[in-house]
Amino acid sequence: MADAVPTEAAAPTEPQARHVIYCGEAITASLSTLSVDAQKRAEKDAKKKEAKAAAAETREKEAREQAMVYIKRVERNKRKYVTAVSGLEAHGMDLKKVAKEFGKKFATGSSVTKTASGGEEIVVQGDNSDDIFDWVVDVGKVPEDNVECIDDKKKKSAG
Repeated sequence: MADAVPTEAAAPTEPQARHVIYCGEAITASLSTLSVDAQKRAEKDAKKKEAKAAAAETREKEAREQAMVYIKRVERNKRKYVTAVSGLEAHGMDLKKVAKEFGKKFATGSSVTKTASGGEEIVVQGDNSDDIFDWVVDVGKVPEDNVECIDDKKKKSAG
């Protein structure tokens, strides 16, 4: 019987990551074991971290309030248009997901392209600027004052 196979499942060898939430009593108990100076430093660090987080949140909110979304209707050929939307990433939207949603909603092709200035914009086939404006204000929760519609005309070549 020396070759008996153990019936119990082997314990996993890798420790699993756990997210542990401590109650207030556990935190105060762990702090009470520290010296008085260390407790004061820990409290001061906690206050600093809270202040930094609050300041970063207000900065982000202000930047989001001031960020503009530009919807450009660009003429390709005589009666063909594409609609370019830029500035959505400042409002916390994932451009690829939004482009896919535009493609489904308007039944057209849409893609994320890089601009010459280094940013990214969504290009939607067809003249959908009014519908995109409505979507950005309603679903995207962008204030109307921060959305600007621009009509671009393709310059005719001298010839």
